[in-house]
Amino acid sequence: MTVITIHNLTMAIKNSIDSSSRAMEEEEAYDLAHRVLNFFGYADRIIDNILEPEDRDAFYMLEDAGILTTEREETTLYDGREWRIHYWLFRRERINELLLQGPRTAEAVTTAEFNYDELPDDIWQRGSEN
Repeated sequence: MTVITIHNLTMAIKNSIDSSSRAMEEEEAYDLAHRVLNFFGYADRIIDNILEPEDRDAFYMLEDAGILTTEREETTLYDGREWRIHYWLFRRERINELLLQGPRTAEAVTTAEFNYDELPDDIWQRGSEN
């Protein structure tokens, strides 16, 4: 994928949210994708300074999902001080993975849970051998 479309980003966001904790509706994912793409435009990275706190919170959520990542650059100012510039970047490979994986379902989450009923009865007995 060379261009990140609003549809692809919407689906990646929707697929990255664990439905057992809080399912994200497609319209909500679309709104978030639209908001993020408005910052990036056609660029590969954006500077963190342009974000408002609520936008930065959304970017951190997408970083937790693996959709965005950060990098920083250090430069020396004319007076000798060091200046750090923070950037946000898309993780295109992760977006592709999320598109291929499909949405997480509650059934997939519950099948991975531990089932105590499958343990043998003697597992609950304490032994004095230890």
